[in-house]
Amino acid sequence: MKHPSLLNNPSDLIAGRFVRPDGARVFSTNPARPDAIIWDGSSSVSNVDKAVTAARAALPAWSRAPIEKRVAALRRFQKLADSRQDAIATLIRDETGKVMWDSKAEAGLLGAKVDITLDSSEIGAMRRVSGYEIDLAATRKGRAWFRPHGVMAVLGPFNFPAHLPNGHIIPALAMGNTIVLKPSDKTPGVGQLLAELYQEALAAEGFGDGVVNVIQGGVDVAKKLVAHKDLDGILFTGSWPVGRAIMEANLDHPGRMLALEMGGNNAAVILDDADLKQAVIECVRCAFITTGQRCTCTRRVIVQKGVAEKVISVICKSASNLIIGDPAAAHPVFMGPLISRGSRDAVLQAQEQMIRAGAKVLLKSEAISQPEPTPGGHYISPGILQVDKFFPDDSPGYAGADTEVFGPLLRISVVDSLDEAIAQANATKYGLAASIFSKSQASIDRFLTEARAGCVNVNAGTAGASSKLPFGGLGHSGNHRPAGSFSLDYCAYPVAGMLEHGNAATISAGMRVEDAWLS
Repeated sequence: MKHPSLLNNPSDLIAGRFVRPDGARVFSTNPARPDAIIWDGSSSVSNVDKAVTAARAALPAWSRAPIEKRVAALRRFQKLADSRQDAIATLIRDETGKVMWDSKAEAGLLGAKVDITLDSSEIGAMRRVSGYEIDLAATRKGRAWFRPHGVMAVLGPFNFPAHLPNGHIIPALAMGNTIVLKPSDKTPGVGQLLAELYQEALAAEGFGDGVVNVIQGGVDVAKKLVAHKDLDGILFTGSWPVGRAIMEANLDHPGRMLALEMGGNNAAVILDDADLKQAVIECVRCAFITTGQRCTCTRRVIVQKGVAEKVISVICKSASNLIIGDPAAAHPVFMGPLISRGSRDAVLQAQEQMIRAGAKVLLKSEAISQPEPTPGGHYISPGILQVDKFFPDDSPGYAGADTEVFGPLLRISVVDSLDEAIAQANATKYGLAASIFSKSQASIDRFLTEARAGCVNVNAGTAGASSKLPFGGLGHSGNHRPAGSFSLDYCAYPVAGMLEHGNAATISAGMRVEDAWLS
């Protein structure tokens, strides 16, 4: 079976052909209606070799093509993605459980990524990888230019199954790399939709065979792909444990580009002088948007003592009034279901563990038995716990700051001062996003300087980021390869050359070269 948004039956895309592997079953269901199958196909570990081989074969023609030809293919992809936004959004909604307004927002990002990637303005992404030439001497020039790495593996997550892989693929293609995409095994349908869009665009420009390949599968396929001897780079979005495994698998490949985005445990600081309505709205929105399944979701709120009682009360009241329901509902819905029953169980288990460790329940997260028309969906209510303090390790006895709970579970602590707030915000091995809510420029400046995160916001929540800015984190959140507008930087490497146009070769002390020797 295939979703109405797809043109082909469930397949891999290898060397320009959609093929159904003869292997283990891979399927996805609608998290709002778990008995509704969205994509039902199969996988084959042997297709990893075929896909990498196809990408390697396509590399010379694609990388050597004039940049105008590659841009034309990307522009065609952009038009296709823009024209099919409704179909893309519908599939994202049905396969992830993401509410429709959220799914539409993601679908709209696909085409926009092309403009951001190709921006050659003063602050544009393309400007940094365009190369340059300088005079070194009367007859000698210095030149810097950029080359593609080669064959890039892209491993996509389920929470943004279209936008986040696309955020790697578009810049990688622009710089002349070829691609092997492995979508999340929770969202194979969206992965295939990307395959169809890329294949149609590339074929129309004469590059149909192997520039982009897509292979479906689970852990076995992923392990085979990230350890493949013929890769030149791995572009990954997911969790720290999986990112760590990718690094381990590549210890013997120090020259292989690894760009790893691995989640977060993001803190929002609310000081006594903050605009409290602004702070509450942003913290509640960012804690529970996409049912807490964004790597930038606010996981921890750190509030100064003078406003703590009021702020905590209103956060709890606002969270308890969020509308939870069918992602396809005509009425406004803020939260849909989690991606799977296992994900819901993990959130509830983490909550119980934190309670046993001493956390105080302010609003208990609970599984929701959703009525018609979506019985049996993986719905869950928001949870809020108060803890005494965050510590930068996972020792027993506290609700730790190094556990990323991927769902709608927020932890709150109360502090006396800005110093303590900054220390608490930084009390984590993660370092993706952080926010401060304050009217004091001095406090804001200190936070911008001292917050240990790759994305630091002022009077705005942690969730959401502009693709016109770099996006990435520190520590367990990333390896200093920010995506967003900086994704082009990890898709090519600089080459330096000195070009001599005369006969000014230097004869150094102790050397002897005579014209007669060349006669």
